[in-house]
Amino acid sequence: MPFSYTIAVVALPLLMFLFLGLAGVKMPRKVTGVLGTLAMAVTTAIAYGVALTYFFGTGQGQISADGIRQVVTVWNPDWLSFTDSLVVRMGILLDPIAAMMLVVITTVSLMVHLYSLGYMSDHDGNAERGFQRYYAFLALFTFSMLGLVVATNVFQIFIFFEMVGVSSYLLIGFYYQSPAAIHASKKAFIVTRLADLFFLIGIMVLSYYSGTFDFFGDEARGISGLLDNPSRTLGSAGAATYMGCSAMAWALTCIFIGGAGKSAMYPLHIWLPDAMEGPTPVSALIHAATMVVAGVFQIARMFPLWIQYAPEAMTVIVVVGVITAFYAAAVACAQSD
Repeated sequence: MPFSYTIAVVALPLLMFLFLGLAGVKMPRKVTGVLGTLAMAVTTAIAYGVALTYFFGTGQGQISADGIRQVVTVWNPDWLSFTDSLVVRMGILLDPIAAMMLVVITTVSLMVHLYSLGYMSDHDGNAERGFQRYYAFLALFTFSMLGLVVATNVFQIFIFFEMVGVSSYLLIGFYYQSPAAIHASKKAFIVTRLADLFFLIGIMVLSYYSGTFDFFGDEARGISGLLDNPSRTLGSAGAATYMGCSAMAWALTCIFIGGAGKSAMYPLHIWLPDAMEGPTPVSALIHAATMVVAGVFQIARMFPLWIQYAPEAMTVIVVVGVITAFYAAAVACAQSD
């Protein structure tokens, strides 16, 4: 199967999380950090191999006659069936945005793993006692983000959205002896869960009209897709309206609220300043490059639906984005901490 080794990119961080979580306490602190970093280095190397093969390879059948990079579904087994057509699948999908994000996530995570070897060992006694736990949580977070970007369907994105939230909660509250860290982790968890509730509502509306969760169809298996033929899949959604807006506009706006929660956009930004209670390398991993990008990735993945079915609702994204950017810049002018 083409790109079958992509499974290793997702599987290695999960296996490392289980291994360090169960056996890490029985190993020396430095050994745990080195093992976690080496595993992340191998994952990064495989991710670069996948991306280079996808973008520059010609023998895997991923390039169409007109030069467009094709979608490659590496693995897509059925997981949970609601109806004959409405099935949740847990798979791995490669397209240009997914291949690019594999490189971004693994590179940043590797740098955080490497930097943490020195930072966490010399920071304070609390960090030293939780060193093995820290690397296990980093592996879980990396697995969650990688599973999100290679998702074959919108429900899989939601599942890994929740796992990213759990990982964020664990890492922000790493110094659990500190009341401020406990408060910050609970605040981040509650705010992002509120946003994800709207995400789930949007998925329910979207699946009601489309009858599918999958992004791309498979004629051989009788799977319809949201993105490869939206006019056929979502033909009835364009006509349905509620309170003056189409059902698709409402669904995509609710899905956007889920992404805005992860990306800390106004007014769901309130958890982000408190999240700095976690270790500094965690702030780099969560807030600078990966978790905050999860919301952006979600919008980018479903952008064809926004263009075709809810262009008026894109005004919401623009307004919220502008307010968030202006507010953050204004605060930064006077923020001293």
